[in-house]
Amino acid sequence: MQQEIYIIDDTAQLIKELQTIFQNEEDYHFVSTPSNDIDIVLNNIPTMIIIDDDNTALTALEICQKIRADEDNSITPILITSSVQDHDYRMEILRLSVQYYLIKPIENDYFYITIKNMIDFVTTNRRVSPLTGLPGNVQIQAEIKKRILNKEEFAVVYLDLDNFKAYNDVYGFSNGDEVIKFTAKTIVKYVHEIPEGDNFVGHIGGDDFVAIISKYDYERLCQDIIKEFDELIPEYYTEEDVERGFVEVANRRGVIEQFPLVSISIGVVEVEGKKKISPLEIGEVSAQVKHKAKEVLGSTYVINRRKF
Repeated sequence: MQQEIYIIDDTAQLIKELQTIFQNEEDYHFVSTPSNDIDIVLNNIPTMIIIDDDNTALTALEICQKIRADEDNSITPILITSSVQDHDYRMEILRLSVQYYLIKPIENDYFYITIKNMIDFVTTNRRVSPLTGLPGNVQIQAEIKKRILNKEEFAVVYLDLDNFKAYNDVYGFSNGDEVIKFTAKTIVKYVHEIPEGDNFVGHIGGDDFVAIISKYDYERLCQDIIKEFDELIPEYYTEEDVERGFVEVANRRGVIEQFPLVSISIGVVEVEGKKKISPLEIGEVSAQVKHKAKEVLGSTYVINRRKF
């Protein structure tokens, strides 16, 4: 994956050093930009920003303030290179959520490892849902594989929302995000209340979630999640829509359609750990089980009784 790293440097000296240091790293692409063109850096939302504090018309502090004020780059990692050793100055910059402040001269191997570690950290964090803070697909697949290899008895619980698109169409994406966060919080609450076992909750994306849990009363877990979800989801609607029990949305032909309040469908696949199985097979069966759950109006769950 191409790593776009922007260097803010009015002399364009630092880019030459970094291109030499990373000459064997084809995935690292360095771009040098003067400090009076910071907007170019911000508009490209780079993987990382490096500021050469000694060679910019603006101070690193001023540049960092502008970067952090930009919503799209509020969490973009920043590395400062500077000959300024003043403690208060360094602390003021670091308080702006700057990840590293390297004092010159910097050894090439130290510079190299620092940048590599920052990029690796960013890559790992991007595997986590920024909305819910839950692990994404990479960790989900790794968790399933780990349990299969250890021949554990566990269940994969797939959860997603019904009529969520209609909700977004009526209430907007910001309110939709709140429903997603509420859903995640409800799932995590009941999975983490399970008294024993190594349990895991992941966010596949959108309104799709996965819980991986050790041997437990799966029906009780599903019932607890559904009960709380159905009790609290009306809070995300107007009183009028709750009383009617549906929202109205125009389809592509302009015809008004009625959609029930958002509900949750749950499909459970049990794995005994005795047979050889792959995450792909579990995924295929889970899709079938979840489809059966979604055929039922309202929140419901279906448990696959044909254990692997």
